[in-house]
Amino acid sequence: MNPSPDLEPDRARHGASRVIGVLGGIASGKSAVARGLAGQDGVVIDADELARAAFDSPEIRARVATTFGPEVLNPDGSVRRDVVARRVFASARERAELEAFTHPWIRDRIRAALDAARARGVARIVLDVPLLLENDSRHGLAAECDTLVFVDSDERTRDDRAVSERGWHAGEVARREAHQMPLAAKRARADHVIHNRGTKGDLDQLVRELSDEIDRS
Repeated sequence: MNPSPDLEPDRARHGASRVIGVLGGIASGKSAVARGLAGQDGVVIDADELARAAFDSPEIRARVATTFGPEVLNPDGSVRRDVVARRVFASARERAELEAFTHPWIRDRIRAALDAARARGVARIVLDVPLLLENDSRHGLAAECDTLVFVDSDERTRDDRAVSERGWHAGEVARREAHQMPLAAKRARADHVIHNRGTKGDLDQLVRELSDEIDRS
């Protein structure tokens, strides 16, 4: 599928760097696709990695303790992320409170990383940002993308991955995605779809083929 016509003016504005946004469900393989599309010379801006860094920062840890109480901290002062996650996905109010001070912190660092990569003339910048579309009214990152790629994987497989690789309880993927934009809507926004329904080798091959197609576009 060719990029949408309305993305072409953005490409000219963005300069030499091509920005690719990766969409998809939880545990669909977005990070693997992002790394493959970036290649050795590209840059992946990983929002989940920045979220982990946020919880390691003194300012965010202090806000977490103030908001949720000292019981969400380990004896060494680090955040018990599993405890915080259970609370915020069980309470819309607490989730909003957490996002009110973590999301601006993360957005600032995504923007700084994007600007820095462009300034260095990085040819490919891949945004691995789970809420790329949901929070676009706040960060405006979707408009920065020259291409949007959706990673398609069935819910059962994704749930199994989350259980085996992340230690989540069965059904947790569906519970968390209930708070996000429907996957069908994300897929409809994408310029390309990658089907992650086989082996890692299959996925790697599909990513290489898509990478070549993007280069030709």
